[in-house]
Amino acid sequence: MLRETYTKELRHLQDEILRMGSEVEENLLKAVEALTKRDLALSEKLVQADKWFNQRRIDIGTEAFGIIATQQPMASDMRLLAASLETAGELERIHDYVKGIGNISLMIGATAVPDPLTTHMPEMAEKARFMLHRALDAFTERNAQLAYETIKSDDAVDKLYNKTYRAVMTHMAANPDAFELAQRLEWAAHNLERAADRVTNICEWVIYLATGEYRQGKDLLKSFEKK
Repeated sequence: MLRETYTKELRHLQDEILRMGSEVEENLLKAVEALTKRDLALSEKLVQADKWFNQRRIDIGTEAFGIIATQQPMASDMRLLAASLETAGELERIHDYVKGIGNISLMIGATAVPDPLTTHMPEMAEKARFMLHRALDAFTERNAQLAYETIKSDDAVDKLYNKTYRAVMTHMAANPDAFELAQRLEWAAHNLERAADRVTNICEWVIYLATGEYRQGKDLLKSFEKK
């Protein structure tokens, strides 16, 4: 009976991570939609929604520490609990970037946004969302290879950000009066780029969960290139 309760508690914790992640996925796309379509009501809604994500992170942490205190988890389960805590933290930080894009949209107000400055943002948001979806699949499956492949996808988001950055610089040079608007749009694109970076952090913890070894950067790449 005690073991059954323990298993249910671990499963519930994982389900809460996936629930939180699914909401973050959805809001990444909504944030860019609100920005590009100038939907200020949706932008405000996303800013306010961030409070829920902050609370979810606290609740997941409390639940994880409760399991540690009462169930004396085994080593493999301790990895799950550690990865869950870190993943919840990264999800909360990704939603901070969603909130940031919402705030940028509200700061721009009713001003029209030049299309060339936002052309790549929907694709950036979709790629970051898909990365997150795959990272959560890898978390569920304890799939280190999928996590590694997801990390490699970050390069595509970086390339789109660089294209947006160049478009912003070009626009600033041709339209000095639009400096503030262009700068804010660059901030929004940077938030998307950073969101994808946070997904790579989740993947590193998934690899730790699956293998028992925590690696970052070049060490991580080398370990998989040898396989």
